[in-house]
Amino acid sequence: MATETPPHSEPHHRLPTTEEFVAVQESAEFGELRRSYRSYAFPLTVAFIVWYLLYVLLSNYAGGFMGTKVFGNINVALVFGLAQFLTTFLIAWWYARHAAAQLDPKAEAIKSRTEGGA
Repeated sequence: MATETPPHSEPHHRLPTTEEFVAVQESAEFGELRRSYRSYAFPLTVAFIVWYLLYVLLSNYAGGFMGTKVFGNINVALVFGLAQFLTTFLIAWWYARHAAAQLDPKAEAIKSRTEGGA
Protein backbone atom coordinates (compact mmCIF):
# COMPACT_ATOMS: atom_id res chain seq x y z
CA MET A 1 0.00 0.00 0.00
CA ALA A 2 1.49 3.32 -1.09
CA THR A 3 1.47 6.13 1.39
CA GLU A 4 1.54 9.78 0.49
CA THR A 5 4.20 12.06 1.88
CA PRO A 6 2.63 14.60 4.23
CA PRO A 7 2.80 18.13 2.82
CA HIS A 8 4.81 19.40 5.80
CA SER A 9 7.66 16.93 5.15
CA GLU A 10 8.35 18.07 1.55
CA PRO A 11 11.54 20.11 1.18
CA HIS A 12 11.01 23.85 1.15
CA HIS A 13 12.87 25.77 -1.49
CA ARG A 14 13.71 29.35 -0.80
CA LEU A 15 13.75 31.90 -3.57
CA PRO A 16 17.26 33.08 -4.44
CA THR A 17 18.13 36.74 -4.08
CA THR A 18 19.06 38.94 -7.01
CA GLU A 19 22.71 38.70 -5.99
CA GLU A 20 22.52 34.90 -5.97
CA PHE A 21 20.98 34.89 -9.45
CA VAL A 22 23.77 37.15 -10.70
CA ALA A 23 26.39 34.92 -9.06
CA VAL A 24 24.89 31.84 -10.77
CA GLN A 25 24.78 33.65 -14.10
CA GLU A 26 28.45 34.57 -13.78
CA SER A 27 29.52 31.09 -12.62
CA ALA A 28 31.67 28.80 -14.75
CA GLU A 29 29.06 26.04 -14.44
CA PHE A 30 26.30 28.24 -15.88
CA GLY A 31 28.67 29.43 -18.61
CA GLU A 32 29.32 25.80 -19.56
CA LEU A 33 25.59 25.10 -19.66
CA ARG A 34 25.05 28.12 -21.90
CA ARG A 35 27.93 27.06 -24.19
CA SER A 36 26.56 23.51 -24.40
CA TYR A 37 23.17 24.85 -25.43
CA ARG A 38 24.49 27.37 -27.93
CA SER A 39 27.01 25.01 -29.52
CA TYR A 40 24.17 22.61 -30.22
CA ALA A 41 21.19 24.84 -30.97
CA PHE A 42 22.76 27.60 -33.06
CA PRO A 43 24.43 25.43 -35.74
CA LEU A 44 21.30 23.29 -35.99
CA THR A 45 19.15 26.40 -36.37
CA VAL A 46 21.42 27.88 -39.03
CA ALA A 47 21.49 24.57 -40.94
CA PHE A 48 17.70 24.34 -40.90
CA ILE A 49 17.25 27.95 -42.04
CA VAL A 50 19.69 27.38 -44.91
CA TRP A 51 17.81 24.19 -45.84
CA TYR A 52 14.49 26.06 -45.74
CA LEU A 53 15.79 28.99 -47.79
CA LEU A 54 17.24 26.56 -50.34
CA TYR A 55 13.77 25.10 -50.75
CA VAL A 56 12.20 28.54 -51.15
CA LEU A 57 14.85 29.74 -53.61
CA LEU A 58 14.67 26.57 -55.69
CA SER A 59 10.88 26.85 -55.75
CA ASN A 60 11.11 30.43 -57.03
CA TYR A 61 14.07 30.26 -59.39
CA ALA A 62 14.47 26.63 -60.44
CA GLY A 63 10.95 25.67 -61.45
CA GLY A 64 12.18 23.23 -64.06
CA PHE A 65 14.27 21.34 -61.52
CA MET A 66 11.57 21.38 -58.86
CA GLY A 67 9.04 20.14 -61.42
CA THR A 68 11.18 17.14 -62.33
CA LYS A 69 9.19 13.95 -61.83
CA VAL A 70 10.75 11.54 -59.34
CA PHE A 71 8.17 8.79 -59.82
CA GLY A 72 4.55 8.90 -60.95
CA ASN A 73 3.12 12.35 -60.21
CA ILE A 74 5.62 12.96 -57.42
CA ASN A 75 8.10 15.71 -58.27
CA VAL A 76 11.22 17.11 -56.59
CA ALA A 77 9.24 20.03 -55.07
CA LEU A 78 6.88 17.67 -53.26
CA VAL A 79 9.76 15.53 -52.00
CA PHE A 80 11.62 18.62 -50.73
CA GLY A 81 8.44 20.02 -49.16
CA LEU A 82 7.76 16.79 -47.29
CA ALA A 83 11.43 16.66 -46.28
CA GLN A 84 10.92 20.05 -44.60
CA PHE A 85 8.35 18.49 -42.27
CA LEU A 86 10.51 15.43 -41.68
CA THR A 87 13.58 17.49 -40.79
CA THR A 88 11.52 19.70 -38.47
CA PHE A 89 10.35 16.69 -36.48
CA LEU A 90 13.79 15.06 -36.54
CA ILE A 91 15.44 18.22 -35.23
CA ALA A 92 12.85 18.53 -32.44
CA TRP A 93 13.33 14.87 -31.48
CA TRP A 94 17.12 15.13 -31.68
CA TYR A 95 17.15 18.29 -29.56
CA ALA A 96 14.82 16.76 -26.95
CA ARG A 97 17.18 13.79 -26.59
CA HIS A 98 20.21 16.07 -26.34
CA ALA A 99 18.52 18.32 -23.77
CA ALA A 100 17.40 15.39 -21.64
CA ALA A 101 20.85 13.80 -21.66
CA GLN A 102 23.15 16.84 -21.57
CA LEU A 103 21.40 20.06 -20.63
CA ASP A 104 18.66 19.13 -18.18
CA PRO A 105 20.93 17.40 -15.63
CA LYS A 106 23.29 20.39 -15.56
CA ALA A 107 20.40 22.85 -15.30
CA GLU A 108 18.76 20.81 -12.55
CA ALA A 109 22.00 20.71 -10.56
CA ILE A 110 22.36 24.49 -10.79
CA LYS A 111 18.70 25.00 -9.88
CA SER A 112 18.92 22.63 -6.94
CA ARG A 113 21.97 24.36 -5.49
CA THR A 114 20.52 27.81 -6.10
CA GLU A 115 17.26 26.98 -4.38
CA GLY A 116 19.07 25.43 -1.45
CA GLY A 117 17.94 21.89 -2.18
CA ALA A 118 21.44 20.47 -2.57
